[in-house]
Amino acid sequence: MTAYAAYGTNLDPARMSERCPHSPLQTTGWLTGWRLTFGGEEHGWDGALATIVPDPLEQVFVAVYDVTPADEVDLDTWEAADSGLYRKTKVRVSTLIGEVVAWTYVIDAYEGGLPSASYLGVLADAAEAADAPADYVAAMRRRPCRSTGL
Repeated sequence: MTAYAAYGTNLDPARMSERCPHSPLQTTGWLTGWRLTFGGEEHGWDGALATIVPDPLEQVFVAVYDVTPADEVDLDTWEAADSGLYRKTKVRVSTLIGEVVAWTYVIDAYEGGLPSASYLGVLADAAEAADAPADYVAAMRRRPCRSTGL
């Protein structure tokens, strides 16, 4: 098993149990020195997609899952990792049980663009389902977004 840090829609434990049924939630924590942002607008169905970028003043809430090799292959398919849209990177997660080294997906495209309102809502709902702090979820819901599709 390897540790995977989910920061987007995969924060939702129910979604992850469907996508990766053999990969349990280990813990939650923070990617310190990273910022949640959006990019790859040309690749999204109706706006930019969630990603993270280094930022020494920010942090991103994550859920850490123990992912089996078979579930990792399935997750790569869900995240279109084989398309070149996302690349995997190693990150250090600060948790209540200590630091965990995990991998995560980062968009291989320029930062910029706005997510759709519906996508942003799904992201906020996923963060809420993962027990992210209320202020983190509220800040996500207040982010600028597209009110309609492209």
